Amino acid sequence: MCAKVAGVFPNRRRGIGYCQQVNGVIQNVGSYEQVSTFRITLKMARRNSHPEKVKALARAMGVLRSRDLAAQGISRAVLNRLCQRGELIRTGRGLYMAAVDELTENHSFAEVARRVPGGVICLLSALRFHGLTTQMPADVWLAIPSKARRPKTASVTIRPLHVSGAALTEGVEEHEIEKVGVRIYNPAKTVADCFKFRSKVGLDVALEALRDCWRQRKATADQLWHYAQVCRVSKVMRPYMEGLV
Repeated sequence: MCAKVAGVFPNRRRGIGYCQQVNGVIQNVGSYEQVSTFRITLKMARRNSHPEKVKALARAMGVLRSRDLAAQGISRAVLNRLCQRGELIRTGRGLYMAAVDELTENHSFAEVARRVPGGVICLLSALRFHGLTTQMPADVWLAIPSKARRPKTASVTIRPLHVSGAALTEGVEEHEIEKVGVRIYNPAKTVADCFKFRSKVGLDVALEALRDCWRQRKATADQLWHYAQVCRVSKVMRPYMEGLV
């Protein structure tokens, strides 16, 4: 008596017959010698599904890291094949995007966020994001914990700024750029940072940022004063704020 099956189902033991259901009738249609062909076909099917999984990950994550494939049990060689076929774009060392996605003007922020998830976009880069400067910095200014290592990337130049305490953690907003969560300081905190690090960006940049922030109503006087105290530049900012209010 054959086992109840749907379609062809070989028995795993050598020499045992297998069954086929034809027009509702189960028939013994022969003997089965081995399962190696079945196993090879299954492995090939799984292997062929890897490119689709990689493309789905790239579309979902925006910027895909090559090490993200390890958790999925997928070889990094799949990335090279997809790039050769034009289905993925290599944007940096170990970083990839789906070919259907378009790079935005803030792509470098998304790339840095994937490489340094604990960092916060700051100073000139944050000013550009908030529209508070006419400058277009080529580097990405990034605040990182005081004991963190200096990040290195091949495709993007990072200007790290070691910060600690409330000056690092307060005023952080998360914005989605190319499907990547990017941490950026809000306008008021960015202005206060410019005064704190005026020796790096210049006092003229800090004053321009303060005036534009106030004119564009991107922060209130209370918010500016709060972050001036957080960054310990309240005495420096006071005369300039009094001239605006």
